[in-house]
Amino acid sequence: MKVLIVEDDALHRAYLNEAVRSALPECDTVFEAENGLVGEKLAREHRSEHIVMDLQMSPRNGIEAARTIWKERPDTRILFWSNYADEANVRGISRIVPDGAAYGYVLKSASDERLRLALRSIFIEAQCVIDREVRGLQQKSLGHARGFSESEYEILVDIALGLTDRAIAKRRNLSLRSVQNRLQQLYEKLGVYQPVGEEAEEGRFNLRARAVTVALLRKLLNHNALERAEADLEHWLARKPQRSN
Repeated sequence: MKVLIVEDDALHRAYLNEAVRSALPECDTVFEAENGLVGEKLAREHRSEHIVMDLQMSPRNGIEAARTIWKERPDTRILFWSNYADEANVRGISRIVPDGAAYGYVLKSASDERLRLALRSIFIEAQCVIDREVRGLQQKSLGHARGFSESEYEILVDIALGLTDRAIAKRRNLSLRSVQNRLQQLYEKLGVYQPVGEEAEEGRFNLRARAVTVALLRKLLNHNALERAEADLEHWLARKPQRSN
């Protein structure tokens, strides 16, 4: 068995190397990559089927690297190993996991034993292993406990990118009224929508800006999510037909 470690911190790579060799006596070779770009290259060159992937890396983060790797080899088993249990990361991963793929999401704060069990469960038994905190976010993102639907989350990302209501409607193939209704639902779930009343100060907040701020504070959005969203937006803009004069 060959295992690829993709992690930008040298100390963490050394720790993972030791953890992999201890948990997986079946492993005879461990490759290391310091970022997602190198990880994609090594995965391609060595046809790696077992990967431990950090999420926060530059110039290419773990979700983007995993998307490329899974597109080329959908049977690859990937354990995401991160400091963060952000809903943005959970949603980002859920969008790229191939059907039937074995993967995991374990926090770096997990115990050595928890990491060992995750490595064996994913790489040997082809099971999915998700930390409890991360699983709670998965359930929330599916609509539990005031979570956001996928369409509402898309609207949140679009206003973070600065798109107008009309631009969102065109991009998402929605009516203008549908976009505005989803914006109201979004504001209410984020707790930023305040109806004007006797004790309310009209115009206190710009609701779009306030919604994005609250989403960032609640970790619904993060740098990786916005980086991916910006790339998707540029791709959409490039595909739009140009109007003739």
